[in-house]
Amino acid sequence: MDEPLSEFEAGSPGPSSRRSPSPPAGQASVSWLRRTRERMSLRLREAVREPVPLTVLAVQRCLGDSGSGYSYEVTLWDGAEQDTWLLSPELRHLVQGNRLRCGCSVLVRCCSYRYLEKKVASGLVCIEELEPGQEGPPGEPQQLRAPASPLSGDRRHYLPLWNNEDPYGDMWRRREQGQDGGVDVTKVCSLQKLEMMGLSRVTLPPLLVRVMHKSRLRYFGKAEKRTDYPYQAYFEVADHSGMMSLVLWNSLCPEWYNTLQVGNVVLLHQYAVKKGYVCRTLPTPGNSQVKRLPSLEISLNARDPPPKITVLSESNVKSEWNLPAVKYQFVTRLEFNNLPHNRVCDVIGLVTYVGRCERLRKRDDWEDFWVYRWVQMIDGTSDQPFLLEIFATSQPDIFENICPMSYLVCTQMRVIQEYPDDTSYNAYLTTTNESQVFITGHHKGQPYTSDEKVKNYIKWMKTQNAAEIGQKTSVGGYHPYPPIPSTFSKFLNDRKTEEILITIWELKAMVEQLHYREHKRVAVQGIIAACTFVKNDSKTEMEQVLCGVSAVADHSVNILKRCADQLTPLKEAPNLVKRRKRTDSGGSPTVSKPENIMGTQHLGQEVNPESRESLHFEDEGAGCCAAESDASDETSCVSLSWENPLWSEVKQNVMEHLYYSKLFPESLTQKYDYKQKEIKDFLIQQYNLHPASVTSLTRHRPSLTSASTLGHYQLTILGLNQNIAIDVSLPMFENVSVFGKNYLPNHLQSAGTGINDEIQGRQWLSLRGELVEYARTRDRLHVICVLDICHLGESKVEVFLNRVYYPTIDCTD
Repeated sequence: MDEPLSEFEAGSPGPSSRRSPSPPAGQASVSWLRRTRERMSLRLREAVREPVPLTVLAVQRCLGDSGSGYSYEVTLWDGAEQDTWLLSPELRHLVQGNRLRCGCSVLVRCCSYRYLEKKVASGLVCIEELEPGQEGPPGEPQQLRAPASPLSGDRRHYLPLWNNEDPYGDMWRRREQGQDGGVDVTKVCSLQKLEMMGLSRVTLPPLLVRVMHKSRLRYFGKAEKRTDYPYQAYFEVADHSGMMSLVLWNSLCPEWYNTLQVGNVVLLHQYAVKKGYVCRTLPTPGNSQVKRLPSLEISLNARDPPPKITVLSESNVKSEWNLPAVKYQFVTRLEFNNLPHNRVCDVIGLVTYVGRCERLRKRDDWEDFWVYRWVQMIDGTSDQPFLLEIFATSQPDIFENICPMSYLVCTQMRVIQEYPDDTSYNAYLTTTNESQVFITGHHKGQPYTSDEKVKNYIKWMKTQNAAEIGQKTSVGGYHPYPPIPSTFSKFLNDRKTEEILITIWELKAMVEQLHYREHKRVAVQGIIAACTFVKNDSKTEMEQVLCGVSAVADHSVNILKRCADQLTPLKEAPNLVKRRKRTDSGGSPTVSKPENIMGTQHLGQEVNPESRESLHFEDEGAGCCAAESDASDETSCVSLSWENPLWSEVKQNVMEHLYYSKLFPESLTQKYDYKQKEIKDFLIQQYNLHPASVTSLTRHRPSLTSASTLGHYQLTILGLNQNIAIDVSLPMFENVSVFGKNYLPNHLQSAGTGINDEIQGRQWLSLRGELVEYARTRDRLHVICVLDICHLGESKVEVFLNRVYYPTIDCTD
């Protein structure tokens, strides 16, 4: 654990850059892409008679023409040459659903040719019809030669594929820092004096300031406007007299955003000042001695006037300049418990869990998304971890590589603790517009390395055993974040501007419109009709999902027999039944004739005849399932199931039954082995968003181990009008209770402790007990089910039950 700690020693952070690969040498002269391009330039449009498999090397996005949204260009390879073609707007949904992606194979069925009338002897091929496949053919080129700027329209740059906040492309290179010579400070003006000058002077004196805070990039491009680089970034800069905002505009952002870092000392010549923009977020200063000067802001644009920016090396910074030091507000996990809602602070810790990247739509009618992920980390001051919601902070090289066992520093984090008296609500931290994130490999030379609490954390880390902590780490999968309050009225209050309560029919339409990794949280009213618990065996959950079955050990029956006395209504242990089980090998939710999703025969008996209750609990057992064999569909699965008597009456008459209870590899949490690079790289790739190019794509799938020894539930929710039903999943966590008590999985405890079969049995009995009570007293009562929905790419959609509210009880406080 000592080696990474050397980063916190004094030093300068090294420059980082993204270099484009050199062109491949000696390509073959025969190319299907070339022949097709030449033919299309004469005919302009035709169907392709003999399409050949092409490999997608890159998918790039740019702002389209007026009213057309975003455009996509695809770099293809036919085994001999590469070429970049435009994707028709009608095919954009293939990229938005991650069906058309880098690394896959495609067949082009129809294309057209478009001459660029503003450019001499220039045109491009537009793909009109395309059939995407799975992985591309072997023998991909070693070097990618994608264009540096869009081929169509007047756009000067590409955007990142999945959001607009991250810098993308080689134009965002970082400059070398430091100026080796003396600095003439005799003509330097203080910020306070500059504020007193106001807007009266045209020629302004030079400024010598230190960067105190840095915001994420803001992209403000619009189809009807022709700004070449529509970007903006805020910096807070300070000298001995105070702190003022500095705004970087347009083409200066690609040139300077990655160069200007917190702690840099900057000499400015030729700049402009404007009236301060008050309607924006401001960072919470760690140095309370620095006075804020809000009336003006420094404006840096490529012209009017063209600025001169010099970043000084730290060795040239003199103490007599009296520049303020960057200070922080680090809090420990123990102190975090007492922080109020909306308090801003900084944190440091060791990452124990990293969630998958997901996307949140900014507005319902927009194609723009926020990208975020959930992280847990520990700092040794408490048994509880920090829970962090980290949005993309315009640091893609860091955000995409957050992994367990990394030392993580997050600055300017905001506390979310809206319901301190609600024991079911778990407080967490979320990023702000000015948050910065740093992981192992990026700490050296950062100002926070001298902070006292950072030093205390380093001392604690030196006493820890890496192997022991590593066994408790995990990555990816679904988890019920952010936490939700105990009552439905509070839940609605959190989302005043969103439509939360929808019908199951509307939910079906919503699922069809989801984009790749888009996450939505909605609520539907219904009746819980049935539940099945599927328990895992020693096979990894990944293998079980690929196999289409979650198999379990036979001794689950013995567990229930030993624990049966915990449930008063249960009179005898479940019976063991062997039967043929239906498996669904497809990747998408299917709609078929209504049937019992358990695929079981119900052999239970009435527990309480007076309440018209018929509870069915059953175990199944059979052989094994092999993913790549011709074995029969006699699969192994020991299931515990329950059915509401109402469902028995109406299930054959529902008009539609939606099946969204299937688990996918991306839904599962995996153990993280920080010592095996192959596994590390694969897990980071799998739980990140799909890359834009094959340069960062790994095809090999290593053997993985599930981080959970628990199973999962499959629930059927019947619509209020009893004409539609939906099957959803419920993850298996410790102390799970969807009927009132919230739950928060603690990966530090559950990932490495090996939850035993006794606990698994009790977890089933706990939820089953709630279902027994529900069926006895409220078998037809309407409930509100909060669902988490996420599009996992291609045609895979997961729907998890997060919470059940009773509307008659929970809608009023």
